[in-house]
Amino acid sequence: MLLQIDRVHDETETTIDPVRGSLTFYHYKCDGHDDRGWGCGYRTLQTLCSWISNVKEAHALSDVPSIINIQEILVNLEDKPKSFVKSNQWIGTCEAAMVLSQLYDVDCKIVHVPNGSDLLNYMNVLSQHFREFGSPVMMGGDADAASKCILAVRSNQQCLILDPHYSGPSFASIDQLRKSGYLRWYTVPQDFLSSSFYNLCLPQLKYT
Repeated sequence: MLLQIDRVHDETETTIDPVRGSLTFYHYKCDGHDDRGWGCGYRTLQTLCSWISNVKEAHALSDVPSIINIQEILVNLEDKPKSFVKSNQWIGTCEAAMVLSQLYDVDCKIVHVPNGSDLLNYMNVLSQHFREFGSPVMMGGDADAASKCILAVRSNQQCLILDPHYSGPSFASIDQLRKSGYLRWYTVPQDFLSSSFYNLCLPQLKYT
C-alpha cells in the first residue's frame, strides 16, 4: 500500500507554509511499472492527482491515472504522437497542467524560474500559493531534469521536497520516509542548479 501523507510539519512551527490536506506518495515502480530513469514527472503528477482526488468529492483515489493513462490523455489532446503511448518518454510541468485540466477541470499556473540562483526571488510566490490554495507544487527543469514535488516552504529559504526517484517498497510511515532522504528540506538556492531553469506547476484548486 502506498504511503498516505497527512501532515508534513510540526504545527507549532509557524515559519512554515505547507500543503494542506492529504496526498499519496507515488514513486518509481510503486505500481509495478518499471519507470526508473524517466518516470519521475509522471510520479509527481500522480501525487498531485491524489491530492486533488482527496479534495474533490467527485473523485476517488482510484481516479489517479496510470502512466499509460497519462500518455493516452496527452495523445488524445494531440500534444503527443500515437507512438508516445507505452514509451519511456518523460513529461514536464506543462504536460502535467494539461492532464490536470483534462481529468479534473483544474487550472494550473506555470511559473518559469530562469535559473536556480533566481529561485530565492520566487519563494514568496510559493508561500502565497500554499497560503491561498494549499495544493502541492510540481517542479521540473532542464539541466536539473529530475521532477520534484514541493510540499512546503520554510522562512522563504527552504523547500520541502518529496522525491519520486525512490524505487523500493512503500514506506510504512512519514518518519521512515524522512529518514530515507526522499522527503527533506532543500536550501534555496544552494541545493538547486544555477545552470538549470525551473518550471513550477501550481494547481489552482483551493483546499477546503
